[in-house]
Amino acid sequence: MSPSPSLVIVGAGPRATGLIERMAANAPELYAGSDLDIHLVDPHPPGAGRIWRQAQSPLLWMNSHAEDVTMFTDETVAMDGPVRPGPTLHEWAGIDGRTFAGRRVQGAYLGWVHEQAVAALPPGITVHHHPRRAVRVSGPRGGRQQVWLEGLTEPLTADLVVLALGHLDAEPDDEQRELAAYARTHGLTHLPPDFTADSDLSGLRPGEPVLVRGFGLAFVDLMVLLTEGRGGRHEGDTYVPSGREPVLYVGSRRGVPYHSKIGYGLDGERPPLPRFFGPPEIEELLARPGGFEFRRDVWPLVEKELGFAHYHRLFTAHPERTTVAWTDFEEKYAATTGPEERAALAAAAVPEPADRLDLAALDRPLQGVRYAGHEELQDGLRQYIEGDLTRRHDPGHSADLAVFLGLLSVYGQLVRLGDVGTSWHGFFNYMASGPPGPRLRQMLALSRAGLLRFVGADMTVHAEDGVFRASSPTVPGFHVEARALVEARLPEPTVARARDPLLRALHAEGVGETPDGLLRVDPVDGRILDPAGRPHPRRFALGPHTEVRAPGAFTRPRTGGPAFRQNDATARAALTLLRELGLDAAA
Repeated sequence: MSPSPSLVIVGAGPRATGLIERMAANAPELYAGSDLDIHLVDPHPPGAGRIWRQAQSPLLWMNSHAEDVTMFTDETVAMDGPVRPGPTLHEWAGIDGRTFAGRRVQGAYLGWVHEQAVAALPPGITVHHHPRRAVRVSGPRGGRQQVWLEGLTEPLTADLVVLALGHLDAEPDDEQRELAAYARTHGLTHLPPDFTADSDLSGLRPGEPVLVRGFGLAFVDLMVLLTEGRGGRHEGDTYVPSGREPVLYVGSRRGVPYHSKIGYGLDGERPPLPRFFGPPEIEELLARPGGFEFRRDVWPLVEKELGFAHYHRLFTAHPERTTVAWTDFEEKYAATTGPEERAALAAAAVPEPADRLDLAALDRPLQGVRYAGHEELQDGLRQYIEGDLTRRHDPGHSADLAVFLGLLSVYGQLVRLGDVGTSWHGFFNYMASGPPGPRLRQMLALSRAGLLRFVGADMTVHAEDGVFRASSPTVPGFHVEARALVEARLPEPTVARARDPLLRALHAEGVGETPDGLLRVDPVDGRILDPAGRPHPRRFALGPHTEVRAPGAFTRPRTGGPAFRQNDATARAALTLLRELGLDAAA
């Protein structure tokens, strides 16, 4: 008797759970009445995985409102499989939808979703969890694959393999290796890019300055763990220190924190998206004989799409702040061919500059700005953060929320183009994936307490004279020295530098990679591609290490969910192939 067909999924976090959920939804149509063994390979618990595991500080929050987090599909998802609705995080946990839940709560939700997905599989499909690390995949293109596990001499045999590895550690680049060597030589502390919850922060001493490069979500975690995590507490807008905190000197390329999460919901009409950047534009870009370049060919379309979302909302929800009818403005806006035309059109129809969309100014608010001294910068950035908080929690500026929806729409289209470079992902995260408002208020309290000091934009760090020295053109002539440097950002998800042994083995074998070092995959179903662009018949990959990255960690309900679409396509392709392999074996 031949063995049951088998599928090995490497990684047991949210992406793997989403894939299993889609397999359960599609199996009645594509795999009814047949046996199948699904092997989940991950040293961490299924569902939560590493990032959302229970064993982390209860001080760490999710970065989304509980009502904006779901693991279940709805009718807005463009997919071939059936919709299987389910509760959002706030419905499942019975908490206020505007709450920023702790990561432990999210981990519990993900564990429950995993259990539900497994229970929904039809009889004959069995899931086995292997709490180990996969180190290598071998096997011929046209034959069964072998997945080798750490510490075992016999591999798992698989008809198909799906890599759902999630976020991974990376080997340091040349700069980080040099800084680490300098730190060892001079007895300094250097923390490379990492997941802050996993970093050893014990070398950051109370009262001493610490240079921090990175002003995104990794920094927010660092800030929390080094303040509240060391016994301090927030009382209203005041921070009461424990005396165990270091002094954080933080800067980045932009020099400001990511924009606050928007603190209100959208009522009334949504912008009808996509409008200027949808399937027809994607098809045209993909059909270009010479390919496309993001900044030249894609960004102008993105910019026009986001402007449309902004002005649609402004004219329809706040018409008193405009001077012409929306229908007239829309007609002229559609006819514009460049940002200068659109800026002139907006200036003529929208009296207040604060109501016009200026993506360049939003992206680089400190561009060209100079402060006379370090204390003036502290005052200036506190005012900037306070202004951002006020605006992002004021429904009178609901055009900002429309732009957020536009960003989600754009991302949903961009996944079809594959690897579009790092600039888009950085811009998206800065605009749409910033910290909860309360975290920025805590940042202001720490600044007033003197425990958080802003360095400025285009921060540079030099290792010299036995210390780390940081400066920024935002404050000409100022610099700060420290014996500790933290790179507060996630490692780049490149195949070549991944510490994951399986990905490193694929790199050594010559798998297809993008110019930015991501795993090349078929954008339709996630099959891994070789350097010639040929899809592997038995290997798939989903997640941030691939060129088809989805926006954010989780899907917002009723936004089309590109990750859901990818999961569904991969699940259907896998079930179809497994069914055919089973039929061939039976014959």
